[in-house]
Amino acid sequence: MRKGIAGSAAIAAAAALTAVSATPVGASTPLLARGPDGVTVEIATVNGSGCPIGTAAVAISKDKEAFTVTYSDYLAQTGGSSKPTEARKNCQIAMKVHVPQGFTYAIAQTDYRGYANLVKGAKATQKASYYFQGSSQTGAITHSIKSPHDDNWQFTDKIEVSQLVWKECGEQRNFNINTELRVEKGTSDASKVSFVAMDSTDGSIKTTYHFAWKRCP
Repeated sequence: MRKGIAGSAAIAAAAALTAVSATPVGASTPLLARGPDGVTVEIATVNGSGCPIGTAAVAISKDKEAFTVTYSDYLAQTGGSSKPTEARKNCQIAMKVHVPQGFTYAIAQTDYRGYANLVKGAKATQKASYYFQGSSQTGAITHSIKSPHDDNWQFTDKIEVSQLVWKECGEQRNFNINTELRVEKGTSDASKVSFVAMDSTDGSIKTTYHFAWKRCP
């Protein structure tokens, strides 16, 4: 079932993120080439039909420049004997990102990957947003997957440097991730199953969040 990545799409997410209140990190403060030592990431809470307890895992890259979330039971489907509730799945994860004193971070890019099998006439969407605890929630960014489709999918959201949203210096705030998968039967044959997944049985399909780093003023 797991094939090579079929393609990718990029979108400037600035408009969706302007709803979040800015943090007092000077615009002229230069970005760091790499993050500080001692960064850790862990899941604080997880909730949603797409990520039952024990089916989501997080890991930070060796260079501390990104972290990944891997799902093992995140799939929405319609058609055949599928229940109406199976057409939409969501997951809300609160992450504890521990950062050494004197540094702050933003998320500069997110790579979403998954798999879809859509019969002709069906449609799937992947939606995501993220925000820091205590800030206004961001507007969601939505990607569509057209049918017919029987392959992996990948989307990349990149944020302009001027629009990066930084964690408040000196405060420990959870980083909240909200995602959703939805599949619509559309004009497809109702007897045939269509599905979209953001899971990975072998650990090869992950959602990757790339850090940007600054020193606090």
